[in-house]
Amino acid sequence: MGAMDREWFYKDKDTKPVRRPASAPRIGSGVQRSPSGRVPLWALEESLNGQLTEYGHGRKTHSRKPKRVRQPRGRRSGRGLRLGTVGVIALVVGLYLTPTIFDRYIFAAALPYLPGSPVPPHGVDASDVPLGLPPASNGSTSFVLQESPDDSQDYVAYDPCRPVDYVVRPDFAPPGTDGLIEEAVAEISAATGLTFAYRGITSEAPSENRDTYQPDRYGKRWAPILISWTSPAEIPGLEGDVAGLGGSLYAHTPGKPFVYVAGQVQLDAPALTENLQYPAGRDQVRAVIVHELAHVVGLDHVDDPSQLMYEENNGLTALGDGDRAGLALLGAGPCVSQL
Repeated sequence: MGAMDREWFYKDKDTKPVRRPASAPRIGSGVQRSPSGRVPLWALEESLNGQLTEYGHGRKTHSRKPKRVRQPRGRRSGRGLRLGTVGVIALVVGLYLTPTIFDRYIFAAALPYLPGSPVPPHGVDASDVPLGLPPASNGSTSFVLQESPDDSQDYVAYDPCRPVDYVVRPDFAPPGTDGLIEEAVAEISAATGLTFAYRGITSEAPSENRDTYQPDRYGKRWAPILISWTSPAEIPGLEGDVAGLGGSLYAHTPGKPFVYVAGQVQLDAPALTENLQYPAGRDQVRAVIVHELAHVVGLDHVDDPSQLMYEENNGLTALGDGDRAGLALLGAGPCVSQL
């Protein structure tokens, strides 16, 4: 299950400008616009200079009567005109910049508190410092990170300044798998330094279109990682030789890094039941869970059969040096309390 973009801040590229009534005043009417629809600053200044020139010639408007203006007093008249011009330009430039300011700051800050918001309040359970520290890297480069949605950001990771919550749907769990999920989570936690917090069992079914925020089910916080025992009948992506799927969804607020906020691990219960019948079968099933959890926190497959993140199951049951180096890096991601 690959990572998907979830940019929750307001960014509606298809929004059309609202048409004002014919009687309402228009700001920037007749001003040249760029191909993006923005009004360049030079165009605003050119338009304003033209309007001021027309005003100086005594041209009247047709929408309202000219206001009575006091006569200027001596030398203050020129200064007043200059200050007035600067004020008008500042006002129009401010209006020109308002959509960007609104999207980046005002709307982003208010969105979590609007009815039906798709995101939780900012900084739930967040600390000022990381809750744990990743182990020192062993120097191996035999790992691959999930692709970042932003070219300026090398990788995406979970916020180390808050716990990584997870829940388990135990339905269809094969006999003999008690404790395997807890063991696998503990191994990933130790390899990353991330603090995982078990939030109990859930009735939530796995889904390819899972919501990252479910306040009615999990409260006003990002949805926890969902670990499910399932089957190809419920999740078609498990058909064939696929024993499990894992991945996370990310979010980001303007001006801050992308951060993973919710994920899933989907385990093929019928296939893994068969694995349990082989010698060291329990260790192999635990390795599958570790492999999928490593996907959840940000590792991708690597073309090195000596690593657990190798795509084919070749009997390995422990993390390799490359796996551990990649996981240590993912445990040192940025803290983003604005999410």
